[in-house]
Amino acid sequence: MKLSCTKDNLHQGLAITSHLTGKNVNLPILGNVLMKTEGGSLRLTTTNLEMATTCVVRGKVEEEGDFTVPSKLFFDYVALLPNKNVELEVTNDSLAVKCGQYKTKIKGLSSSEFPLIPPVSGGKKYNLDPESFRSALSQVLFAVAGNESRPELAGVSMKFHDASTGKGKLTMAATDSYRLAERTAPLAAGSDDGAQDVIVPARALGEVLRILSLFKDSVDVPETITIELADNQAVFSFGPVELTSRTIEGTYPDYQQIIPKSFQTEAVLKRDELIKAVKTASLFSRTGLFDVTLRVLPDQKSFQVSATDANRGENTAVCEADATGSENMITVNFRYLLDGLNAMSTDEILFQAIDGANPCLIKPKTETDEYLYIVMPIKQ
Repeated sequence: MKLSCTKDNLHQGLAITSHLTGKNVNLPILGNVLMKTEGGSLRLTTTNLEMATTCVVRGKVEEEGDFTVPSKLFFDYVALLPNKNVELEVTNDSLAVKCGQYKTKIKGLSSSEFPLIPPVSGGKKYNLDPESFRSALSQVLFAVAGNESRPELAGVSMKFHDASTGKGKLTMAATDSYRLAERTAPLAAGSDDGAQDVIVPARALGEVLRILSLFKDSVDVPETITIELADNQAVFSFGPVELTSRTIEGTYPDYQQIIPKSFQTEAVLKRDELIKAVKTASLFSRTGLFDVTLRVLPDQKSFQVSATDANRGENTAVCEADATGSENMITVNFRYLLDGLNAMSTDEILFQAIDGANPCLIKPKTETDEYLYIVMPIKQ
């Protein structure tokens, strides 16, 4: 194998793929990146057996071939090279790298030892605007359960609604039983017809989010991201990048039944003010409980956030609010509340509650119902 490419292209390709690799005592090859020339370009591939990432790097191929080298070492080395063309050549058991005055040889392993990644085909394909999908993903991913005692909660529920009407959409939801985040995003033109439900592991979607963020300020950002579903696998294709992941078997909980339909109290208030009030009160919340009490006072048009700790003292912060309904009080985990507020970008939010024993609902104060966030109460 012999080829040359720009340092920037190679560096970006390795930045995308090298994140998956890690040390594996039983299979050292999983710490390597597979380099394979294909159609006049270089294809980089990494896998951890649960998912695989590939990225096509433009270059000039002189000799076809394939080889694997330690991914992190290769990435770290390329990052330090000057902004010039990089020449790559495989000789015996090493990859020779040359760039300007820099020359090195990196020991590698034969590509025959690299796990075979079967192609996914024949599934339904759905297209989305990359920025819309990135935004939606960032608003739900943090609510996924941290442990895998219930495997289905370790992923994000993705419901693709039929695109045949021209109003197809994707609904994503995540919950850890203590809070729930749900966001919808419209499907782009060219999506296949037909509805489909799937649970995608949070780690795979975290990689997708990271890849989308790497392209965020790039001049040649692909216009769509395509999601293909087939054979218990999901493939995310974005320009030169492809990420394949297994999906989680099982049925996602019917979370719709815990979303309140009517409320005793509603309040519209400034998001930044509420975040500051919650942070202030959180300094006096009880260790391990992380409790803050929210009190809505419609008569006074105010929203209070308070916390009391026997050792540290107490605090009450007051926000102006356009509140209606009855006076209400609910105690919640301040960390969960802040996660939801920080995921929103609107100036104002709508807070809705039934009573202290039921979940409260928070969403952006906008005309559309694209995002909602629910926090379960701490029962006193």
